[in-house]
Amino acid sequence: MKRTFIAIKTEPEAGLLEMISSIKVLLGKENIKWVDPANLHLTLSFLGDTEEKRIKLLSEMLTEKCTGFGEFEFVLTGTGVFKSFSDPRVIWTGIKATDKLALLNNSIIAGLKESGFPVEERPFKPHLTIGRIRSVREGRYLRNVLEKYKEEFQKVQVSEVILFESILQQTGPIYKPLGKFSLG
Repeated sequence: MKRTFIAIKTEPEAGLLEMISSIKVLLGKENIKWVDPANLHLTLSFLGDTEEKRIKLLSEMLTEKCTGFGEFEFVLTGTGVFKSFSDPRVIWTGIKATDKLALLNNSIIAGLKESGFPVEERPFKPHLTIGRIRSVREGRYLRNVLEKYKEEFQKVQVSEVILFESILQQTGPIYKPLGKFSLG
């Protein structure tokens, strides 16, 4: 079994890196596990434990859905938390939704269903996770810090979708590409 997910890799540029660095300094006394910038990605679908024999089927479906789809871009903008500021779990930077991103996600989700893979039924909320919160002393302070970062940080060119294996380590996860699927 391999722990897998389908994602768009995001190479952080100066604006995004500066924002993350500033937030890390301002929240330096909080108990937050920060995502390594080399691991930043937009998850399209988390699959979890996947039998190795089904990875070939997954790769075939992704080839079919991605080939000829066409490259596009999206914009990273703003910050926030998942769950709530009274019980925060994840710090994210948002993604300005685009029709192409929604179409790509819908196409891949449909392909997963057709291929018999389980899919999460919650709505697609495109974002990059930048930190996982273990605990914060003051939710109001966290909100005040994150509300300072509403601008656009970076444009992301999307030319491929990647099937990753997530290998959990004590030092943090290692994301190993199992396949890259061009949108061209």
